[in-house]
Order: sequence, then structure tokens, then C-alpha cells
Amino acid sequence: MLCTVSILRIRSVNLDCVRSFSILSRQSSNLKSTPKRLRSIRRFHAEFVSASIPPDVYACNLRISAFGRCGDIRRACALFDQMPQRDVVTYSTMINIYLKNGFLPQAEALFLKIPNRNVVVESAMIDGLSKAGRIDEAQKLFDEMPMRNVFTWTALVSGYFRVHRVEEARRLFHQMPEKNVVSWTTMILGYAQNGLLLDARNIFDRMPDRNIVSWTAMLKAYVDEGRMEDAGDLFDKMPHRNLYAWNIMISGYLFNKQANKAINLFESMPRRNLVSWTIMVSGLAENDMIDRARDLFDKMPVKDIAAWNAMLAAYISKRKIGMACQLFDLMPERNVVSWNTMIDGSMIELWEIHALAVKFGFVFNTWLANALLAMYSKLGELTSACLVFNELKAKDAVSWSSMILAMANHGYRRSALTIFGMMLVNGAQPDAITFLGVLCACSHEDLIHKGKDIFDSMVRSYELEPKAEHYSCLADNLGRAGRFNEALDVLKQVPQKERDGAVLGAILASCKVHTEFEVASEFAEELIEMEPSSSGTFVVLANAYASRGKWDDVARVRKMMKERRVEKLPGFSQIDVKMRSHVFFVADRAHPQQEEIYEILEEVLLPQMKDIEYRHEV
Repeated sequence: MLCTVSILRIRSVNLDCVRSFSILSRQSSNLKSTPKRLRSIRRFHAEFVSASIPPDVYACNLRISAFGRCGDIRRACALFDQMPQRDVVTYSTMINIYLKNGFLPQAEALFLKIPNRNVVVESAMIDGLSKAGRIDEAQKLFDEMPMRNVFTWTALVSGYFRVHRVEEARRLFHQMPEKNVVSWTTMILGYAQNGLLLDARNIFDRMPDRNIVSWTAMLKAYVDEGRMEDAGDLFDKMPHRNLYAWNIMISGYLFNKQANKAINLFESMPRRNLVSWTIMVSGLAENDMIDRARDLFDKMPVKDIAAWNAMLAAYISKRKIGMACQLFDLMPERNVVSWNTMIDGSMIELWEIHALAVKFGFVFNTWLANALLAMYSKLGELTSACLVFNELKAKDAVSWSSMILAMANHGYRRSALTIFGMMLVNGAQPDAITFLGVLCACSHEDLIHKGKDIFDSMVRSYELEPKAEHYSCLADNLGRAGRFNEALDVLKQVPQKERDGAVLGAILASCKVHTEFEVASEFAEELIEMEPSSSGTFVVLANAYASRGKWDDVARVRKMMKERRVEKLPGFSQIDVKMRSHVFFVADRAHPQQEEIYEILEEVLLPQMKDIEYRHEV
């Protein structure tokens, strides 16, 4: 410490500032205080830079760590870049920040630049690579390490379990020169995640020492598999139980329709938290005990937004829309989950949700407007969708894309293209979904050329790599317009990784339209390998062979269908009426109201359809 103080004094660094950063760094993990502390860290950083004090490595490391704990990666990077000198701790801190926030490529790039690696930073990289599923690269780095610690071994074992290479994880665990309670617990979790519950219990029983995490890991493994009797026995044997263990058991009982056991356990809890109450409210509703759920909800000593949303979702799931609206009106605050719950559960009463949004001043919220746009589009209510879109001041890419897709999907192609033009004029950046909507809008014959130009602009102007859905949409447009050869040219451009069933299906549809059965048979064979259970592909292939008189091949295809138990699915229609979904199959006689339906069809609808056809021909 004396050495550190001397260095700080020599370099004229304010020691109080360093102490302040040290305190902030240690305390910033308290998420409830993060915004306030983050502002304090930023203020200190600004003072540090404005004072033109030569950066001290130790002080800067503390500050980078503090920014990282608060999730402010941009400022951590800025401070890292400003440092004239860095040590291994600086690199390790920055790499850990990248890894914890999911920026593996940036962590890798920095790892390659580090002048002197140590076991800490190498172990962190192994953990990051393992979590990303890049286990072979993690193993290579592990093999190159001159020294390893128990964390290094454990991270690699966990990585092998993550990619379901259980035998290699087992082998590595047995090779470990030293094991701790984390290593043993990792094995329990790994076996459980791979469905090997007996192996997990065997490891648990062999553990030399167990902590609350080990007990809880084994408990959760039983609950996840629905083995509540085993979970109950283990829970009774636990020397110490934390709230997490109690909540796991209650959740398990409720999920497995043992509500009375959940209620008894809840009532015997020494203490409860918000999670305990919320689990009970949601679970009782799922067990058709909605009134008991509301009674419990009303008794909650403190209700957070998650609890309100749980009760709201419970009413929606039981189609108690009136009660849901009353509860929604009583909510002290609402977030995106609240609004989405109401919207997803109340499609028929969507205008009521819209009215509530206006009432509570949420109509200009971008995320809510986007949800309303999507639901109005599904219902075909384009006038209402346009109203929401026009009222929205802060439109993002999702807003524009939703409106473009709504217009394109309902046949208003030129309106969709007009909105796309407005999007570009307003400076919004189109994304892959935007272009999918625009390509759908260009399905008409006189817009095909424009669609090709827009497709080309994805890479040329916006540096977006087309995905399978973009290729299939363009190929489908060209095929429908009679430009079969151009559709085949599109297929040749598709990278192998994007050559999926959607792309081949689009080409296959074009082959059917233009009776190109020879080409169809080639693509159908490939598509069957990709989607062996798709009955439509088998039918197209059989028809292709039949058209050329290849009856042996027709018989082969039908035999394949029989061997793979692929059945041709009958066509059906579906309609929602008064919150009930009605499904009608071809020549369906199973519907409880089939007599009335066929009577209306034959006496009312068919004559009208024939009249429309007659007038169209005239």
C-alpha cells in the first residue's frame, strides 16, 4: 500500500479520487443504485480528463472495472484507449467486460494483442469460447496453457456439457488434479441438462462437501424432470434452505398440478419474497384457481410490476377480459409487458386497448404503437393501423417495417413502396425485415424489375447480407411473373448456408406453375432430404415423374411416403368468432354446427358466388 501511495503522490494523482473510484467500483454491483453511481463515475472521469492528469494504471484499472460493472462499455473502451500504459490487469479487466456483455469477437481481438497473458485472462477466454459453443477452440487454448487452475478445468467441463459432449466432459472431470465444490456442482448441472438424472444424483452423493448451491442444483434437476416425489425427499433432507429452494419447490408443485401441496408449502415458508407471491399467483391461475389467485394477490404486502403483470396474464389466459381491464385500470404503473399482455389476449377488443393507450398517454410510445400496428395488421384493420402509424411521432425501423408488411400482406403494394420511400426520406435505416416487406410488395408483374433493384441495393447500398427468406421471396416473385429462368438464376446466387427449404420450395412452386417437371424432380429430391416429413414435396415429385411417364419412380416416391409415414394433410380453413377458434377441413362433417353451416353454404353463399362469377364473365 505504501508503494502505491508513493507512486500516486509522485504522479500527482488525487488520492481521494482514486479512493472514491475504488469504493464506486466495489459498490456498483448493486443494480438498484447503478444509474446514480454511473453518473458519479462519469463525473469523476470527466474531472480526470479535464484536469489533464497523466493517467495512472492502477487508478484507470479501477475506473474501467467500475464502468464495466455498470454496463457502460463505451466509456470503459474510451478510457482503455486513452491509457498510454497498460498492464495485464488492464487487458484482463477489459476482456472480462467484453465477455460478460456478450462481445466475444472484441474480447478475442484484445486477447490476441495482450503482451503477457496469465492464467486468469486465459481462463476467462476459455469460459467465453465454451459458452459460445466453440469448444474445440477452447480446448486448443487449454492445451497451450502453461498453467491451469480449477476454474480453467471447470469452464472447459461446462463447455463440453453445453454442446452435449458428455463423455468428454466426464473424462476431463476425472483428469482434474484438483476439484472444488463448483466443479462437482458443474457436473450435476451438466448431467441434468443432458437428461442424465441418475448420473447427476450419483455425483451429488459422491460429493465430499456440499453447499446450498449443490443442494439446489440437484433439487432443480428433479423439479425440471417432474420428479416431485424425489424433489420433496431431497428438500426435506436439506440442512439449510434458501428462498430459491422454496420457490423452486412451489413452482414445481404448481406446474405439475399439485396446487394443494404448493399452498401448504407456501404457508409454511419462514419468509417470502416477491417472487414467492408472484409464483403462487401465476400458478394458482394455471391450476384453474383464479379466485384464489386474486385473493392471494390482494394480500401481497408489496406488489411490483411483475406481480401486477402476473395477475393480468392470469385473467387474460382465462378469457376474463372484463376483470383484466379493471385490473389494468388500477395498475399504478404499466410497462411493455403489461400492454403486450393486454394486446395479445384481447385481439377482438383491440380498439379498447387502443382507447386505454390514449387515456393513459401511451399512444405515442414507440414500442406500444409497434405492438398495436402488428395486431391491427393481423386482423386486417388497416385503417386503424394507419391511424396508429400516423399518430406516432418517433418511428423506428420496427414501426416502418410493420407498416410496410401490413400493406404488402394485404395487397396494397404501391402503398407499401410509398411508405418505404418515406422511410428513406426520414433518414430511418431499413433492416432485413424491412426489405422482406418491400420484396413482398413487389410480387406483381409490373413491379418485378423494381423488386430486383431493391434486392441488389441490400448489399450495394446498405451492406445487408440477404437471407434465405429474401432469396425465396425474389425467386417466388420471378416465378409467378413467368420469368422462370431468372428464378433459377437467383437460386444459383444463394450461398450454401442459406439454401434451405423455403428457397427450394419457391423454385418448386415455380416449376409447378410452368410445368417444368424435369427441373421440379431435381429440386424435390433435394428438398425431401431437407424436409423428410413434408407431404407437399412428395406429391409434387410424384406428379413430376407421372407427367413424364416414369411410373417406377412414382411408385418409389409413394413407397418412401409409406415407409416414412408421411401423410398428405387435408386443406383446412380457420376463423375466430367470439374468442373461439373454428377449424374446417375439406368435406368436414365433424363440426357441431355442420348442418347449419352447410345449409348457409348451399342456400346463401354458393348462389352469391355463382352470381359473382357470372357477372365477372359478362
